[in-house]
Amino acid sequence: MKTKSLVGEAHEVQRAVALIRFGARLQVLEGEINLSRERLLRLYREVAGKSPAKGMLPFSTDWFTTWQPSIHSALFFNMYRAVRQVNGIERVDALIRAYGLYREHLALSGLPEVLSMTRAWRLVRFEESGLLETAACTECRGVFLLQQYDLKRHFVCGLCDMPARAGKTRAAAAVARAEAEAEAVGAGEALA
Repeated sequence: MKTKSLVGEAHEVQRAVALIRFGARLQVLEGEINLSRERLLRLYREVAGKSPAKGMLPFSTDWFTTWQPSIHSALFFNMYRAVRQVNGIERVDALIRAYGLYREHLALSGLPEVLSMTRAWRLVRFEESGLLETAACTECRGVFLLQQYDLKRHFVCGLCDMPARAGKTRAAAAVARAEAEAEAVGAGEALA
């Protein structure tokens, strides 16, 4: 009979807590953490203060190759790969560290979080299975993710060749409206 190590179990609990705090779904925990489902459910409820979301996980590589998600996916994946190669650590630990770096970078830059922890985990799994592959942009040399059968030879990233509607979301329009209103108020106060 195999005995469980208390230190090993405590390490698994720490990993699970980190994943839950980053918003990972229960399926991610079950795939990466070596604890029973019941234990993960109890831990999830305790840490998140609610039951885990139900439903299927996203299962399409298309999302990772659209304009804005592609940029965030590349940012995260390059951090993940660097953490994994430099430190030589396990996938789950590299995932936690890289996702923390990704969120820290976004917070410092004032950018919205596009890539959830669950999508980041999916991204790593897609790349490991060969459904997503990396390619360097021919203009900026940045490394981005493409679908398995996309052309990689003359690849130009979404930052070097932005689509016409890039950045024209409702949120961007609302910010532009608020800035215009603030300028109008400021101009009115200057005249008074």
